[in-house]
Amino acid sequence: MVEALEAAEELSLPELARALGSCSTPGCLAVLGDPPAAPLDLPALGPEQRALLTHLLRPDPAAPERGTVLAPDGSTVALAPLLAGVEVGLRMAGGWSGPTPEPPTALDALYAVTLTEALATAFLLARARNHSGATLGPDGCWDDVENPQNFTLLGPPSPVPEAVANGALDGVLLGARLAQAPVPLAPLLRSYYGTDNGTASGRPPSSYRRRDFGALTGLKKLEEEVVAMLRLLRVLPPTRGLLEDVGEEEEVAIARRAARDFMETFVECPAIVPRCMWGARPYRGTPKPLSLPLGSVYIHHTFVPSAPCRTFAACARAMRSMQRFHQDTRGWDDIGYSFVVGSDGYLYQGRGWHWVGAHTRGHNTKGYGVGYVGNFSATLPDPDAIALVRDGLLPCAVRAGRLRHDYTLRGHRQVVNTSCPGDSLFQEIRTWRGFE
Repeated sequence: MVEALEAAEELSLPELARALGSCSTPGCLAVLGDPPAAPLDLPALGPEQRALLTHLLRPDPAAPERGTVLAPDGSTVALAPLLAGVEVGLRMAGGWSGPTPEPPTALDALYAVTLTEALATAFLLARARNHSGATLGPDGCWDDVENPQNFTLLGPPSPVPEAVANGALDGVLLGARLAQAPVPLAPLLRSYYGTDNGTASGRPPSSYRRRDFGALTGLKKLEEEVVAMLRLLRVLPPTRGLLEDVGEEEEVAIARRAARDFMETFVECPAIVPRCMWGARPYRGTPKPLSLPLGSVYIHHTFVPSAPCRTFAACARAMRSMQRFHQDTRGWDDIGYSFVVGSDGYLYQGRGWHWVGAHTRGHNTKGYGVGYVGNFSATLPDPDAIALVRDGLLPCAVRAGRLRHDYTLRGHRQVVNTSCPGDSLFQEIRTWRGFE
């Protein structure tokens, strides 16, 4: 479909998205200008393709699935910020110097159209509500990951749900790449998101979006761009009312809080695939709540499946298989682990942050059980999978108040008569903070 649009040499996909209303917010319009006229017909596409494209590119706040797609790596991506970033990258490659007239404070157009307007708006609206309600998130779930049609948010909506955050990260990364070296859009998107849910030989670049955005964008840079957007919103008629009683000092404080919360939530902390996305069965009975913060973490390997899972599809299958075994063979209420670590770049929610697991006999109420998919008796998980827990999940759990700052970390074998988590992984975790 993208190739057909490019070959037709009419509107590009980003321009078509704007024509259909994907860039209708005051800040985006101020940066990119008025949208082109929506074409009455798209002769390069068939009727079904035209209908699908219109459905995908015309966002509707009342219908979360409008304007979002399920990427091969299992993440949900909002198209509006993604394509806006792509358009800015292409314009910059062609010599575009930025919006006209110039905004009151110099801003980076790439961040303005992808992220900072939504982020600034989220925190301004929270201020207007006396900081009640959601500012970031939530994630959501598709009805069928094989044939996704309907997408449902898992909590109260905000201007920056996870799909918008993913689209913004991807828009910044791909826009920055295009600004340096423009390439045709279709192969760029295929190579970035991968095909057929990735390959056994490697993860698609999209699964590294948090790491790569963090390397490109420091906290200070994001703060500066949110301040610049707030100053633009202050002079635009539709939004100036939100900033009428916001002084310069508070403006900076809002930007600092927005940038910090975004970086912690969507960059420093790992993405966790919710149960509904891997196809979990319901919990049997009534789950028992944990009393947070917990003081311990117990590291496991699954042993079976014995091979690491390197794609969303493979990891989701492994989760369903383990849940069936734990429920049907062992008679447990649910999959035993709190979280499971794939080698596809993602953590998978088992019993999660709030419910007692069945991972470490005699210790389930005291700590979280984290299981690596695979047999790590003689080999180690991938370095990225190790870092996902050591440098991501654990410090984020402490920051969120779910894990005590003086937590202890142990291998399963230290408290139960077992070889788990395998000799190689056990030797690795002996070097981690909190090991006892």
